[in-house]
Amino acid sequence: MTFPAFFDQVPTLVLRDPLAEILGAATGGRIEYRYADAVRLAGHSCPTVAGAWLMARHALALLYPDTTPVRGALRVELRSPLDAGTTGVVGAVLGLVTGAAGEGGFKGLGGAQSRRDLLRYGVALDAEARITRVDSGAAVLLDYRPEAVPPDAAMAPLMARVIGGVADDEEQAGFARLWQERVRRILMERADDAALIHARVQV
Repeated sequence: MTFPAFFDQVPTLVLRDPLAEILGAATGGRIEYRYADAVRLAGHSCPTVAGAWLMARHALALLYPDTTPVRGALRVELRSPLDAGTTGVVGAVLGLVTGAAGEGGFKGLGGAQSRRDLLRYGVALDAEARITRVDSGAAVLLDYRPEAVPPDAAMAPLMARVIGGVADDEEQAGFARLWQERVRRILMERADDAALIHARVQV
């Protein structure tokens, strides 16, 4: 499996998962997630997957400024319903990193370590998403605006030909290259740009 080279340059996210520690899945419960893990989950790399990754990164940094984030101890809420646009993709990536799950999530061990109902959709919010520490109630509101990093002008006509099934191999390769170049700019050049992603502690 060969991914674009920039995938390995995206900063990783390291969390401690108490359940993984209890069950012996990871020493000390330490789990390191890479952008490629989100791509494997989604099956593709796009501005939506990149945006969800950045949401997780910004929220964890604000919620755990001086300690390792705790996976499974975070509630994820999204303003849009599950079946709206790319909301399901965003929720899946945020769930991967935080451990938050919907009604089908892990029930817990003896009443502890439950992940069920920590991922919710269609919540009334004044932001696109909210991630909350279950232990303290501290929360971060997040908005992602992918239009802040527009695609190359050549991508639209190429995309039309690819979707229409009339692109040749060179056009297909060109489209794929431009698509991932936009993702690279989002993750590597604009990751901390408030015009792209705005994260704020809820007060």
